[in-house]
Amino acid sequence: MFFVIRIRGTTGVNKGIADTLKMLRLTRINHGVLVEENPNYKGMLQKAKDYITWGEIDSDTLAEIISKRGEFVGGKKVTDEYLKENTDYSSIEEIANLLINSEIKATDIDMKPIFRLHPPRKGYEGIRLSINEGGSLGYRGEVIKDLVNRMT
Repeated sequence: MFFVIRIRGTTGVNKGIADTLKMLRLTRINHGVLVEENPNYKGMLQKAKDYITWGEIDSDTLAEIISKRGEFVGGKKVTDEYLKENTDYSSIEEIANLLINSEIKATDIDMKPIFRLHPPRKGYEGIRLSINEGGSLGYRGEVIKDLVNRMT
């Protein structure tokens, strides 16, 4: 699974790229989504690489994101108690493992698929250059965990 974060805004975005960002559900800055690792999504990520950053995420980091920034439809926070009462699952870690392994989707348990994150502490490295050139855009790999930890 990839975790994708939108870094840049909407001004001057090409219509094709704007449509791709909308299909990825990344309509605002500092929103993050989980995306499956398949050729279709990889093509979409490459098309929008000048506006987003992404990388592989592990279940521990995803569990932290869900516990701090996850919401159910209707605005309820995701907690272990709420999961035990209203779903078939007992903990946030269980949900994170199932999401990483693509066994369930967030919408299956009425959880919003978008995570609204804070701007990163100590800022971005730069929003106009790719990660290879010293900026924040593009594919990060495992380093996405550092950015996510600064944004939760």
